[in-house]
Amino acid sequence: MAECGACRDDAPAFDGARSFGLYTGKLRQVVLRLKFAGDERLGVRLGELLAPTWDSLPPAGAFDSPLIVPVPLHASRRRERGYNQSEMLAAGLVRALRRQKGGAEPQVDKACLRRNRATPPQTGLSVAARRENLRGAFEVVKPDLVRGRQIVLVDDVMTTGATLSACARALKRAGAERVLGLTVARATPQFPDLMSDHSDNTVDGLDRDST
Repeated sequence: MAECGACRDDAPAFDGARSFGLYTGKLRQVVLRLKFAGDERLGVRLGELLAPTWDSLPPAGAFDSPLIVPVPLHASRRRERGYNQSEMLAAGLVRALRRQKGGAEPQVDKACLRRNRATPPQTGLSVAARRENLRGAFEVVKPDLVRGRQIVLVDDVMTTGATLSACARALKRAGAERVLGLTVARATPQFPDLMSDHSDNTVDGLDRDST
């Protein structure tokens, strides 16, 4: 997989990442509704879209079944929003994998990683400012659970990878062997992570829009 210039200049702490689609069109609109319009039900449905992308992650090899960890919100942001959208995405992913593959489903842990301080929104910050904004923002509170494991971080949008990298750094300090990222959307310079008006488009229309 080709790396962007920013990744080559400052390699991220995670070992690989995949996204369902580009942060544009209906996918972008639905993600914004999930995050800022309180449309919680969309989280599980968007998470189900991650199941095919799950299969494109680098193989676990000798590792046990990967542990799915939703990227945490700070407690104040969670109270404000009423839910963590990444947890809803993880729930949808597991539900789709259970239907698709049958048998044992991957383990999800929503409490092993904690965001220990509130940080300003990343939108509009440079790559360096994003990294500095998140320095030391995450900590592992269940090191025994992550030690020696492969972790798959689940989040909504990856822009520079600063959030995934900050989470991965904390997980690896706690003993995680490998950390991968799985996101619904990937923002690029052509499709930046910017706020926009919400629309009434639904997930039902995603298959009619190129991502």
